[in-house]
Formats: sequence, C-alpha cells, structure tokens
Amino acid sequence: MYTNPIIDDNFPDPTIIRATDGQYYAYGTQTKRAGVIINLQVARSSDLIDWEYLGEGLPEKPVWARQSQKIWAPHVSEHGGRFYLYYSARPDGADFLSLAVAVAESPAGPFRDSGQPLLPGPGFTCIDPMAFDDPATGQRLLYWGSGFGPIWVRELAEDRLSFRPGTEARAVVHPSGSDDPADYHRVVEAAWVHQRDGWYYLFFSGDNCCGPHAHYAVLVARARHATGPFETYATASANPHTALLAANAHWRAPGHNCVVTDAAGHDWLAYHAIDPRQPTFDAIDDSEGYSRRVLLLDRLTYADGWPVVAGNSPSWQPQPAPVGQ
Repeated sequence: MYTNPIIDDNFPDPTIIRATDGQYYAYGTQTKRAGVIINLQVARSSDLIDWEYLGEGLPEKPVWARQSQKIWAPHVSEHGGRFYLYYSARPDGADFLSLAVAVAESPAGPFRDSGQPLLPGPGFTCIDPMAFDDPATGQRLLYWGSGFGPIWVRELAEDRLSFRPGTEARAVVHPSGSDDPADYHRVVEAAWVHQRDGWYYLFFSGDNCCGPHAHYAVLVARARHATGPFETYATASANPHTALLAANAHWRAPGHNCVVTDAAGHDWLAYHAIDPRQPTFDAIDDSEGYSRRVLLLDRLTYADGWPVVAGNSPSWQPQPAPVGQ
C-alpha cells in the first residue's frame, strides 16, 4: 500500500522511465532545494513508491543559457544505451524559451547539452517536450507546446539531436479559444503519448498550473496514428469541462503527467499537484514563495477505449501499490 504524495517536495513536470538497469528514474523541473539551485532533479526507485533523491543531473547549464533560471519540463528516454534529455530553457538575454536536448551515458547523468537550441520560441511556445518512437512507422517523434497555441509534433533526425530535414511541425491538439474560466482547454500543454490496445493516447494538461488562482487538470485525446488526427475526450463526450484528473479538497491543480508501466503491466499516471496545506516554497524566482508541486501517482485503467482514474481526481488515502521489480 502507499499514500500520496510519493515525493513530498517540489518536483514539478515529472517524467518517469524504467531504465535497462531495472530501476525507475524520475526527472523534474529546475528547483531550489535547501538553498541550492538544481537544474535537473533526478530520483531513483525500485518500486515507484520509495524514492532516493539523486540531486543534480545537469550540472552545467547550456552555453547559450548560462544565466537561465528557467530549465523546465525534462523528458528522458533511453536508446542504444544512451539517455536523451529534452527540455526547455530561456536563452541568455532572450524573452522566449527554446527547446533543447542533452545526452548522458547513465540515467542519472551527468547530461551534457548539445551546444545549441533545438528550436527557439517565440514566447512560451517551445515548452514541455516529449519524445516518442512510433513502433508502427519507426519515426522518432517529438511533441511540444504550447504558450496559448497548439501542441505540435515533428519527426527527429536519426541522431535525435535535431529535426529530420524536410519535415515540418504539425499541430495535433488546439486550445479551445473559449472565454469560459471553467474550460481547461483554454490552454493546452504538457504532451505525453502512450500506446495501448491499438490506440495512441495523447495526455495533456490544461489552463493555469500555478499560483493562488491555479486551475489545472489532466486531459486526454486518442488517435489510431501517432501523429493524429486526435479526438479529445471532451469532444467525444460533448462536455468541454470534462477531465481525466481534476482537483479535489486534498490536491489542487493536478497536471503535467507521465505514464509509467509497472512490472505487472499496469499503467500508472504520475503527475504533480499542489498541497493546500503547504502550497508555496522558497522558489528560485520568487522570494515570497511559489507553488510547491509535489509528485503523485495513481492507477490508470481503461473503459470503452478511454483511460480512467478512479474518482477522476487524485487519491489521498492508502491505495494498492504498483508491482515492483
């Protein structure tokens, strides 16, 4: 059994992978911990519940973002014994973010940046990258976005350090354009693709992640192909306010998820949320504190071709734990 949170510290925008060493590794956005800035948070577990905090995975900032204190939303994947980190960072002197890529020989790092941005701005469009290898086509795909725009996908080159020449970005999910403050789809971001039972599920998050007026939730779309066309569950259910996972009295603004599969083949949704009992912390860019987003985990099941989380909200009571190694 376990009880949320699984990491009770600021660990936003999580990616969890199972490496070939059999261990699970979690990666989180830049933070300040015990007064020290950590560019890439890394933790390790054998069971998805008990985590050893490993600290810094990106000890040197990219040469083009030496002053950046915005190193966001890491995604790591393993290919041929190497580990590829996709993330966002603000270039020095810029007012926009860029996609970036770094490489390591170990899941814990140290990761070293490729030396140049993968894709620059404008604004906050180049955020929240997620790499996915499509088993049906062999394409190496990167999803990202959005900064009030759509979520995009484009094919990576064979070296995974650049985009494949001759390809273009394709929009796969658009924001709703609604003025309704209850509509999570006004902003779409934080893509995560997971294939199961013939479907490609595109998990994403919507609206405002942080601050005293945070209004955030995990949403989902599905398609028969990795690049779409995707149908959102909101469209399928004819309910613009629907969400896979939304807030309750115990957890505010849940979102920016990943999907990880345990040793028994069960899927789990890992994501961050704000604990109302301790909603802020001594953050890098706000001396008075900023949203403290801790790491939660809940079981995913499937019904009628769509993923489901019990109660459509984060758990706060003891639950059956994942199956470890």
